[in-house]
Amino acid sequence: MTTYDPPRPWISSYADGVPEDLPPVSGSLIDIVAASARDFPDAPALEFFGQEMTYAQLQAAIDRAAAGLHALGVRSGDPVAIVLPNCPQHIIAFYAVLRLGAVVVEHNPLYTPRELRKQFEDHGAKHAIVWSKVVKTVQEFPRDLAVTSLISVDVTRAMPLMTRFALRLPVAKARESRAALTEKVRGAIAWEQVVGSEPLPASHPKPAPEDLAIIQYTSGTTGIPKGASLTHRNLLANAAQAKAWVPSIQRGKGCVVYAVLPMFHAYGLTLCLTFAMSMGARLVLFPKFDPDLVLDVVKKHPPTFLPLVPPIAERLLAAAKAKGISLAGTEIAISGAMALPHELVVPFEEASGGYLVEGYGLSECSPVLMANPVAANRVAGTVGLPLPGTECRVVDPDNPTQDVEPGAPGELVVRGPQVFSGYYGKPEATEEAFVDGWYRTGDIVTIDEAGFVRIVDRIKELIITGGFNVSPTEVENALRQHPSIADVAVVGLPGGRSGEEVVAAVVLDAGAELDEEAIRSFAREIMTPYKVPRRLFVVDELPKSLIGKVLRRQVKEKILALTGAD
Repeated sequence: MTTYDPPRPWISSYADGVPEDLPPVSGSLIDIVAASARDFPDAPALEFFGQEMTYAQLQAAIDRAAAGLHALGVRSGDPVAIVLPNCPQHIIAFYAVLRLGAVVVEHNPLYTPRELRKQFEDHGAKHAIVWSKVVKTVQEFPRDLAVTSLISVDVTRAMPLMTRFALRLPVAKARESRAALTEKVRGAIAWEQVVGSEPLPASHPKPAPEDLAIIQYTSGTTGIPKGASLTHRNLLANAAQAKAWVPSIQRGKGCVVYAVLPMFHAYGLTLCLTFAMSMGARLVLFPKFDPDLVLDVVKKHPPTFLPLVPPIAERLLAAAKAKGISLAGTEIAISGAMALPHELVVPFEEASGGYLVEGYGLSECSPVLMANPVAANRVAGTVGLPLPGTECRVVDPDNPTQDVEPGAPGELVVRGPQVFSGYYGKPEATEEAFVDGWYRTGDIVTIDEAGFVRIVDRIKELIITGGFNVSPTEVENALRQHPSIADVAVVGLPGGRSGEEVVAAVVLDAGAELDEEAIRSFAREIMTPYKVPRRLFVVDELPKSLIGKVLRRQVKEKILALTGAD
């Protein structure tokens, strides 16, 4: 195993107050809320459509929910599925599961039944805390996947009374809003029943730092679900690294964090949930990104820290200008998941008076690996500098034990306290992911003399659209089921606001004609909407290697030639 310590040129570029390394973390994730409840009991922890919950109230709800889950049979080490949008119940459920030493498994609540079922087949959870609109989907799983305790969450129950009353008005708009947020269910346990318990005794055993905390699913090039096993230590370390990166933000000093990113995604989970709770922050929750809802809060409580993706920054900026609402007071916005264009940074920073910087991470790394300094020396077009305690090397992709020359492109390999130990139940995939103890990111990068990292290319052929990973293989397998498609290749094209667009080159069956909307409608029955190709191109044949593998790079070049794009 490689034991030498590679050079860390990036440390000289750290902003003032950012340490080179951090001390090892101790305890577990449940200590995050407990510490904030102890230090700031009356401070607002959560805000949801104007309804507030203090840290003391949050801690009490977590203790009651933990007791309720324990009564339902949840034990240490059990995987517990959470299928929820951003809402107070999500945070309470997350920490209640962890309090018992059980394992949180996050899911996208907008997944199709097929996508959701694949993940349940992989982790085998028998307890699920589910948005009311998804309960029926889980109830219709095959018998071998049936959960023993299915808990239904009505997110509107966490809203202010007046908002709930407005949703029940007999008018079309209210009915439409209500239908988007909740659904009547049968045969499930109501969340209110779970949190109605007596609190869990303080003597109940707590998890240890090395215990598994979360199974975080990440797209693979095969389209087969892979759950990254993240420990309490991994996630605590990443929250501490994020805190160290922004020394200007003081814990408990009126810090406000906006959860506009979904918390089932690793990016949203760490920065909007664990980091925010560790800071004693007011976490403002949005079930989905709506510029108008966000701007309503900006007027009262501008965000100290705003994790986002470029399309959200763009829409928020446009809406603020259109409505004449100032973004002033937005201190630090951090963008990830896709390239951040400089032409967006300038007007956003002018409007906010704060910083908009780019970062980079992977689900396997809890997820943040690096970020641009929150300082004048950030470098546009780069993903910044490795966080404190993060080690990076650039290696030959074909010989990953060999470093490339300084400044040359190569595969980024990393190690650090936030890097996972492997994929849940997949030892072979885990072995392939590491070389001599270094995690292979699959990204081709360069690191300059000052330590700034620039993403050059991806070995993995994942498509990143709207901040989400899409496996081309998964989309291809779905499209091949359409009766008029003989063969297909899926690639990502530059898509402006969304990062990349999912597009498909299709070979039609003899005599078939392209009905693009019919194919897209067919695909939407199988996959969540962001995976459905935005455009389809008919080709006579697909370029393939001697062994018959479709050459996606050539497919992409062919489509770019057809569209006349660069």
